[in-house]
Amino acid sequence: MKTTIKHLSDTKVELTIVLGASELADAEQVALTKLARDVKVPGFRKGKVPVAVAQKNVDPAKLQEQALDDAISKAVATAFTEEKIQALDRPTVEVKKFVPSETVEFTAEAEILPKITLGDYKKLKATIEKPVVAASDVTDVIERMRQGFAVKTDVTRAAKDGDETIIDFVGKRDDVAFDGGTATDYALTLGSNSFIPGFEEGIVGHKPGDTFDLELSFPDTYHVADLKGQKVTFTTTLKAIKDQTLPAVDDEFAAKAGPFTSVAELKADIKRELAAQKERESRDKLKDDLVGQLIEKSKVPTPEVLITDQAASIEQDFERNLMYQGLSLDDYLIAQKFKDKEDWIEKEVKPTAVKRVKAGLVLAELSKVEKIDATTDELAAHVELYKQQYANNPQALKQFEQPEVQRDIANRLLTEKTVERLVELNTK
Repeated sequence: MKTTIKHLSDTKVELTIVLGASELADAEQVALTKLARDVKVPGFRKGKVPVAVAQKNVDPAKLQEQALDDAISKAVATAFTEEKIQALDRPTVEVKKFVPSETVEFTAEAEILPKITLGDYKKLKATIEKPVVAASDVTDVIERMRQGFAVKTDVTRAAKDGDETIIDFVGKRDDVAFDGGTATDYALTLGSNSFIPGFEEGIVGHKPGDTFDLELSFPDTYHVADLKGQKVTFTTTLKAIKDQTLPAVDDEFAAKAGPFTSVAELKADIKRELAAQKERESRDKLKDDLVGQLIEKSKVPTPEVLITDQAASIEQDFERNLMYQGLSLDDYLIAQKFKDKEDWIEKEVKPTAVKRVKAGLVLAELSKVEKIDATTDELAAHVELYKQQYANNPQALKQFEQPEVQRDIANRLLTEKTVERLVELNTK
């Protein structure tokens, strides 16, 4: 077998392979053995026909086709292995020359794992934001806790700030109901600023049983592009009003909220939790920044097959998340003013996929350079953490015994360790 390599790009290679008579003869014997299983010869059971007998009863054209397929398949696998080239997809084969029993010449083209050239990963710009917890942050948490302990009483008086109201509403723009603008038996606390400006204020003063129209406009900064600055009408029915009596913030309240003997203990605990949360967020941001810088400083060719696979995964996850929110992809495309699904994939999905592929490739290379590995004990501990999260789901627990799931967890663990090493190298 003779192999010639031609690099078509940083991510694609073409191998030209020539096989001689001996390789074709070996392939013919393999093919004959396969075809003999299905040959019917009087006096022999199916699958028990000797190869020598089968050879006289096999269609020569079929034998030649099978032998050529087997010869090419074996040669492709051998060539990529011997040349230490990692193909990312099934090679595309094109036969250039074929003389039965004498020679075959063909090309095998495939996308490959590219060579990654790392930038100076030890001199990145690391900026760690120091977590600051303001007194107002603690107060906000306590106010939410007070809402949870509120005593609610149905009343028939007019609604005022602080009341919890139960409402039905239908939002229309130009007399046409818009997506996400309709709800039934919706619980809304007046003064919470949960809705657009004017909505909650418009309910104040109404009594249970009232139906009224609220003429409002969405803010210019609203997150749904299709509704920014738009004038709308909400036909609203106030079904019930619940007066909320909030508990005083005293030591008794602290004891109800947890294992605390005083408000000071409660506030200190909230402050610690908020500080830990902000620290995690700050560290996550640092990790993202460092990986982004490393990508910028490195040469990271991106194979199209990896981008396509990643884009498909992003699309699937995105549609699933929309479904959980009661929305469809069409709703999202309209709201964000994409022409169609292809436009969304090109402008939003594909750039994200490219970024993820580059991150994966550059971190995989860094793990090799820094000789980072995940030990058996570390993997077992990691798998156990996942199992604890799904302790009440027997079906999910079974999945963690599957080799492909464990490989996925091992890859995640290796990525985490590599990112931590990147942080360590740049925050000494």
